[in-house]
Amino acid sequence: MAGGIAASGLTGTGQTPLSAVLLDVDGTLIDSNEAHARAWADILRDHGWSEITWQQIQPLIGMGGDKLLPTVIGVEADSAQGKALSKERTNHFLTAYAPTIRPFAGTRELLEAIRDRGLKRVIATSANEEELEVLLDRAGVADLITRETTSDDAKGNSKPDPNIIIAALAKAHTAAGEAIMIGDTPYDVAAAAKAGVRTIAFRSGGWGDEQLVGAAAIYAGPAELVARIADSPLARSLP
Repeated sequence: MAGGIAASGLTGTGQTPLSAVLLDVDGTLIDSNEAHARAWADILRDHGWSEITWQQIQPLIGMGGDKLLPTVIGVEADSAQGKALSKERTNHFLTAYAPTIRPFAGTRELLEAIRDRGLKRVIATSANEEELEVLLDRAGVADLITRETTSDDAKGNSKPDPNIIIAALAKAHTAAGEAIMIGDTPYDVAAAAKAGVRTIAFRSGGWGDEQLVGAAAIYAGPAELVARIADSPLARSLP
């Protein structure tokens, strides 16, 4: 399906103006989903789960480790083994993969456009705080972020649970109806919906329109949203 898909009525006069944009990072601002999946597969292989491939893990990227580990290997993330695996995976990702990842075309321009519309830019990611600092630096947008919310703020319940979205709204001092989420996975769409927040979805993370159903609008990635921003849900910003 070509181009953005805008839901009817999003820019109508009856809508509450936006004041904040909640932003996923991996697969949304930076091309890192495969790198995360490979890092997990590497660590699991080192610990005896050699049958698990990064291709099997990639569709789960966007969840936090609290859901990924039980799904993939039946290990609870808050167990001693789960915590050790997660820490090892983070260190491996930051060392072996993070230096090679790049932002998507249009990422900085999108954040600048959101800033220029007077909207708060609030990170709402399943990444942990240690990873987020590096990811934002690699994306080249750390200076454009207003607030940050990570898996550490979700109290053990990452996407598709709404905890991260709710925490991001609180940090932004913004009501759900005055915010919109930008993400790349069905987990972003589901988490935002549970918190009463609309979503703009990108195909850049590898998901198709049929998996991103429920999003208010779908675009190829940051560059297309920048090009179409005047007729996107972001047009409902405050004067």
